[in-house]
This record gives sequence, structure tokens and C-alpha cells, in this order.
Amino acid sequence: MKRKQTAKKVTPLKTRFRRHFKLAFVPHKANQYRPHATRRYGLAVVLVLVVGLQVGYNVGTTGSILGQDENISSVDLLNDTNARRAEEQLQPLQVSEELNQAAFLKAQDMLQKQYWAHTAPDGTQPWKWLGDVGYNYSHAGENLAKNFRSADAVTTAWMNSPEHRANVLSNNYDQVGFAVVDGTMNDKPISLVVAMYASRATPAVAGVVADFTPAQTQPVGFVSQLGLAVKSLTPAALGSVILLIIVTGVALAAHAYRNKLPKVFRKSWRLHHGAYKAAGLTSLMMVIVALYSGGQI
Repeated sequence: MKRKQTAKKVTPLKTRFRRHFKLAFVPHKANQYRPHATRRYGLAVVLVLVVGLQVGYNVGTTGSILGQDENISSVDLLNDTNARRAEEQLQPLQVSEELNQAAFLKAQDMLQKQYWAHTAPDGTQPWKWLGDVGYNYSHAGENLAKNFRSADAVTTAWMNSPEHRANVLSNNYDQVGFAVVDGTMNDKPISLVVAMYASRATPAVAGVVADFTPAQTQPVGFVSQLGLAVKSLTPAALGSVILLIIVTGVALAAHAYRNKLPKVFRKSWRLHHGAYKAAGLTSLMMVIVALYSGGQI
């Protein structure tokens, strides 16, 4: 006698996806109010993805696992500067090779004498470098920056400082020169950016120090530093932060349902597992952001 075979019911792919998604990210009875994304294996997968994204991006773009190369160029600095000037209906600045050379000489002097300031320890003033390249000016100014990872972050930092902003947007300047130089200072790697803004003097006043405005160096405030760090994030780092924010939200949702956990969990540290994991994930996010901060103007 033949047994009657019952055809297995095939669950639609969309339904299966919803079920697995809910198990992974939504605290409910089927997963004991412990979403799979916040369990040990789920967190392990998240950590592998975060590390993998960083390593893959860094190797692919810089050839280094640590990805130490900064993405700052004089062309980008010029474009960002003129974009900010255009927002204020100001004329764009033109690149001067003499100002480029003056900015480079200033950066080299800071590295050789190991200082971070507009005035050198021996009293050398910024306008010396303009004289060395034979640039006679009626107005000139200087902005400095160090340890930023993108031109946009540099320009944003300058725009957030009244003195630096005044140089970027001054109507007195029609030319600019930039230098981006890497080296060491106090036995630590450093990336320096020097901007020299100026307008040429007429022959009648050539050689006269009419007006030179160095913006005072200053640390970037915490809130500004955080904003600049976000601007400096690589696509891989940004993707990692977004992933960590999502999983942190899942952990906080799990914490909100802690009183529905199985009794055995409610009698141990696992009662607050969601809060602990959210704190850990947030700390990891802050570490990633901190890796892209540290710039100073």
C-alpha cells in the first residue's frame, strides 16, 4: 500500500527574509528578546565586518593596512577655498607659484626647527618667506593646519575660526599658495598645511611690509573636532560607523525589553546585556571617529 506523500509547503523568500531579519534585529518572543545581532556570534560578525572594511579600504587606496596616507592636495585646498569664497560672492583666488614656494619654505622651516607657530623660535616672521621668493605684496596672510586627513576638513576648520576665516574670505587677496608637507615633530609623524594669501604691491610700494595677517594657531574645540572627524571619515569608516549605530540601536531596544527575558537571564548580569553591549559598541564608534580627529589650526 502506497503512502500518500504530502507536498512540503515552500515558504516564500520574502517571508523567510522577514523572519530572519526580525530574529536578528527585533527583540521578541521567538528570539527570547535577545536579537541575534547582539549575541556573541552576531557581535563577532559585526567586528569582522568593521575590521574587514577598514583593512580592505586602506590596502586598496593607500597600500597600507593602517591607511596612514592623508588625502590632501593643493588642488583640493584651492577648490574648497574658492567654493567658500563663491558662497560669499567673492572673486576666486588664483594660484601663485611664488606663494606655493613661500608656503613650502615655511613648512620646511617648521620641520627643521621643530616648531608649530607663525613666528619661529629665533624670531623669524612669516613674511620672510615671501621676501625669499621675491614676492612683493601690499597685503598678505598665512593660515596653518596640521594632522588633518582631508582638504575639506582643513578648510572647514579654518572657516570655524574667525581669524582663519578672515584670511580665506579677505577681499584684500587675489592670489594664494599652498604647501602640504609630511615629516616628524617631537618624534611623531606630522602632516603640515601652509596657506599663503597675498596681493601684489604696485611698483611704488614694492618691498614695503604693508599688511601681513597670520591667523593665530589654536586647538580645535571638541564639538568642532567631532564634526571635522566625521568629515574626514573614509567611506569604509563611515560605513562601519553606520553599522555600529544600527547594532547599538538594536542593543538598546533589547535593553528596553529586559524584563521579558527568560528568568535565568534576569537573575544574572544578562539582565542588562543590551546596555553593556550598547556601551561597548558606542566606545568602538568613538575609537573609529578618534582615529580621524586630532587636527589643529
